[in-house]
Amino acid sequence: MLLVLDVGNTNTVLGVFAPSEKESGRYERLVAHWRVATIKTETVDEYGVLFRNLFAMDAIDPAKITGVVISSVVPPLDTTLRQVCERYFQCKPLFIEPGVKTGMPVHYENPAEVGADRIVNGVAAFEKYGGPCVAVDFGTATTFDCISAKGEYLGGVICPGIGISADALFERTARLQRVDIRKPPRIIGTTTVGSLQSGLYYGYLSMVDGILGLLLGELGPDTKVVATGGLGTLIGSGSKYIKTVDDLLTLEGLRTIWERNHPARSREAGPSDRSQPASRTAEKASKSWSGSKAHR
Repeated sequence: MLLVLDVGNTNTVLGVFAPSEKESGRYERLVAHWRVATIKTETVDEYGVLFRNLFAMDAIDPAKITGVVISSVVPPLDTTLRQVCERYFQCKPLFIEPGVKTGMPVHYENPAEVGADRIVNGVAAFEKYGGPCVAVDFGTATTFDCISAKGEYLGGVICPGIGISADALFERTARLQRVDIRKPPRIIGTTTVGSLQSGLYYGYLSMVDGILGLLLGELGPDTKVVATGGLGTLIGSGSKYIKTVDDLLTLEGLRTIWERNHPARSREAGPSDRSQPASRTAEKASKSWSGSKAHR
């Protein structure tokens, strides 16, 4: 089985894929997934216990994990997670980082600046929906990642997430109380709570649709827009441009990149296989993404 982890600043999303019964080296079925808080101070053993408890809830045997792939935007946790994988799963993880084969040329001035999660989302969006497309990830920050019709990562937009925007408002206003972020029944609020919810929801929705409208003007009207992330459903359901909400987009992107780096891997490796490095390519990471214009 393949364990995939998307480590964000606020939450970490984990998933376990079962191997294909028909094609060696492929993982086609997501058997379980979880969302937990990202805690930078937890130790290797604390994370190991957490992962094993999650596995136990879905009756997954940790011994069957033969590979781990990680997308992380929290560098202080990378060493901890690497040790968790080696100690509790007896395998070295593949980190999505410069040098890993993604199959997607990156047209950034400095490809190494692009966050791992953005590359993963772009790979998954193009693989599932084709191009041109825009992947919108509603996380701690909201990112818009643009992929060409040829499958090239063109760049995108980064905005403060709606949670950050709400926190800034509540911290700087003494008399405004903290409220849940949700779609209010009407735009005109008749209470302070209703007015706040209307401003947060419709204000953010207008920003998202405003940016998407401009992006579609550059990419073309046939561009597909897919949303993911914790608040993807909330905002996506009200957007006039977002037609698809895919909560598992990042996990599937991680699976795809793993398969591109392990095309000949057997469905279930033996004990001797699991002691080997997950990816020699990752260990020789260069300063630019594999497939970027620096490699072309």
